[in-house]
Amino acid sequence: MMHETKHLWEVDHPYYMNEGNYFEAGQHTRWLSWQDFEREFKDSDLDYNWFVRWDWLEGEDSGGGTYNGDDYYRHAVFMLQMIGQRKAYLCSHEIAVCRADEPTVRAFLQKRWEYMQQMWEPFARTVTEIKPE
Repeated sequence: MMHETKHLWEVDHPYYMNEGNYFEAGQHTRWLSWQDFEREFKDSDLDYNWFVRWDWLEGEDSGGGTYNGDDYYRHAVFMLQMIGQRKAYLCSHEIAVCRADEPTVRAFLQKRWEYMQQMWEPFARTVTEIKPE
């Protein structure tokens, strides 16, 4: 069975996650571009910087305007929620993006997706071992 690959801006996750940290102010960072964000986090330690949610927001949801046909126009924001596992640190990032950023954003997410699967793999293995009665 083939699955059609959606663009990141076409994905609408159920519910949402608030920016920052409910218990501590100042835990939301805004970045002017994907390149600025990636310089800081591209090679960050996966154990210390566990990204748990992403949302690509365009149009009214982004506050950045409407897509005008120019893939290099930064009209959207990419939201990332992160847990610093070692210190139970919850924070979020809001990154100004354009559609041309999608390949590098996907590469960043792919590495984190593989890590998340590794974290949950022992559970997945036990689920497949359970046989219905």
